[in-house]
Amino acid sequence: MDGQRDHVAGILDAWRAEQPGIDVSPIAIFGRITRINGYEAVALREIYRRHQIDSGEYRVLAALRRSGPDYRLTPTELYRSVLVSSATMTERLDRLEHRGLVARRPAARDRRSVLIELTPRGRAVVDQAHVDMLSTQVALLGGLSLREQSSLARLLGKLAANLEQQQDSSGSAQSVLTERTEAGGDTEPADRRDH
Repeated sequence: MDGQRDHVAGILDAWRAEQPGIDVSPIAIFGRITRINGYEAVALREIYRRHQIDSGEYRVLAALRRSGPDYRLTPTELYRSVLVSSATMTERLDRLEHRGLVARRPAARDRRSVLIELTPRGRAVVDQAHVDMLSTQVALLGGLSLREQSSLARLLGKLAANLEQQQDSSGSAQSVLTERTEAGGDTEPADRRDH
């Protein structure tokens, strides 16, 4: 694997030739993150299709599943966790409820509020989809040793934490990620987002 060139290496070479005085090194990172995200999206599309959910619905089910027993969250907790607007969350919840994967329950403390609860059927769907997703992601990472995966995860975590901290200080992290997700940013083909 060492010494192999990827598509982004060609992009970097082209920019360096055209504009030798400009540092294009960020493309080496963000261009690859974008392309890797695209490859993952293509691979996961089949899993979502097989389980008859889309990526947004999976994220809602997964957030409920991660919340622990009772598997309940308020709509506000859900849309903050999944990083979408409340209107988008309402649409997703309506679809999931119609298919019996979630249920709306009155909140015990305030009967005017509701909790979104993962149904047994929803739990079965998300559990199997999660197993399939992890298997697919392991295969996608097959070109890296466990040590390389650990190093990459650590570096990406450091970058993500730094970016989150910068966005949190401006209060715009939620809106930036929500806009990208709602614009289809998490499913845009990698070749359309090259630098």
